[in-house]
Amino acid sequence: MISLAGGSKATVRERYQKHPKTRLRMTTPTNQIRRAYRHEAQPFVERYSRGVIDAEPCPRELGREAPPRCRRMVLTACVLASSMAFIDATALPVALPRLRADFGADLASVQWVLNGYMLALASLTLIGGALADVYGKARMLTLGCILFGLASAACAVAASPAWLIAARVVQGAAAAIVTPASLALIGATYPRAERNRAIGIWAAASALTTAGGPVLGGWLTETFGWPSVFWINPPIAVVAVGVLLVFAPKDGRIRRRFDVIGAAILASALGALAWALSQIGPGEAHSAAHAPAQMGTVLTIVAGLGIVGLAVYAFWERRSKHPMTPPRLVENRAFLGLNVATLMIYGAVSIMFFLLPFDLVDRRALPATDAGLAFLPFALGVGLLSGVFGGLADKIGARAMLIAGPAGAALAYVWMALGQQASLMLGVIGPMTLLGLSFAVLVAPLTASVLSSVDQTDEGLASGINNAASRIAQLAGVALAAGVASFESGYEVGLAVAAVTSIGGAFTAAITPTPAAAKAGDSGVA
Repeated sequence: MISLAGGSKATVRERYQKHPKTRLRMTTPTNQIRRAYRHEAQPFVERYSRGVIDAEPCPRELGREAPPRCRRMVLTACVLASSMAFIDATALPVALPRLRADFGADLASVQWVLNGYMLALASLTLIGGALADVYGKARMLTLGCILFGLASAACAVAASPAWLIAARVVQGAAAAIVTPASLALIGATYPRAERNRAIGIWAAASALTTAGGPVLGGWLTETFGWPSVFWINPPIAVVAVGVLLVFAPKDGRIRRRFDVIGAAILASALGALAWALSQIGPGEAHSAAHAPAQMGTVLTIVAGLGIVGLAVYAFWERRSKHPMTPPRLVENRAFLGLNVATLMIYGAVSIMFFLLPFDLVDRRALPATDAGLAFLPFALGVGLLSGVFGGLADKIGARAMLIAGPAGAALAYVWMALGQQASLMLGVIGPMTLLGLSFAVLVAPLTASVLSSVDQTDEGLASGINNAASRIAQLAGVALAAGVASFESGYEVGLAVAAVTSIGGAFTAAITPTPAAAKAGDSGVA
């Protein structure tokens, strides 16, 4: 994998040539590979697609290359399948204020509409990739699309918050199959020499659907109600399944075993911690005179169980013969540091993404469509400028940008908190523009650094783990936002927490060893 994390083009190519299995990709200019990052790294998008795709063997080398028309149709199906998760992730937050009002629910309950999905997705993504290897990528993608479409229909007709949350958990489990299976199917269908273009198309479609999600979600919510946000998915699922049944080539299978116990331990621990975080603050449930002490005891116990669960998970992964997170990656200081930074950075932005729609709709009284438009400066900034800053990272190195990006994001959160009483342009649009610029600075260097921190054989696994880390960050961020929002100044408190967390991400990136140095140390190269 080519690193964008510093060094001249000649140096990058020299490092790249050390991997004999990747020499076939040397016909692709460094600029073209860099452009593949241009539309990546929305906060709710699978950002590390290259590791998953490039980890697949070349079908041309295996003698089972699909015709060009079949490849194009398979790519179309993969884009459609992935777009369901992308649209759902960015369209739904704008609908939450209306959804909350219709159900008469509190924020602690509403946050599980997001976190039920994230919990299933974070804990099952790596198993979803293993299922695709064992049972066939096209087959599992088809199954995932069907399950996602059915779960979406169940969400749309939900009669209670509990029903909706349960359907969202099923939706998250389906997305844990769809996301890795679609990426792996692209890699298994396209020869290595043509994968960069396929990645570019997939990433561009991802950026467009992600950027348009808030606007589409706002318009649908305002015009037809929040259930219409979920009705987008079943027709897309039907089309994707039809294309796969007709055009998907027969793919190979790999014998693998699943770390089901590890996934169950992780899901239980994360669920306990998310619930404890969401109960922070003076909610209505705490109003009774005896409730605070009792609630404090319950929160302490549940949070303690969550922490113990994470420790048990770490112990189990060292004992398991088929761990989801192999100890060798945890012992890699560069990889570990970058994932800790990812947790902080994306946890912070998730706090903002949860709080802002309620401020826009409930306090500023904006229509849902206008609230969705407020997110466009961020999405467009990341989508249009990531490639530019990816090129800059190749010249000046990644470390400075991995520090500047989160620091700029922290400044945007502070600006947004201080500007709550200001005009929409000054208090929201301005800081959202700065936030989009900050993430554009950050995402391409972070993507490249994560993949550069491991050997090529571990790129697919590393990309899956890092994606799971970003999902866990969203889970924690949304839960924490729901907890602090119950305070009188919850909006400002939440954004202040986001700013501090983002600064923590910048500090972690600053003290993390560079991937190149880590690799050299691991391999014994001076």
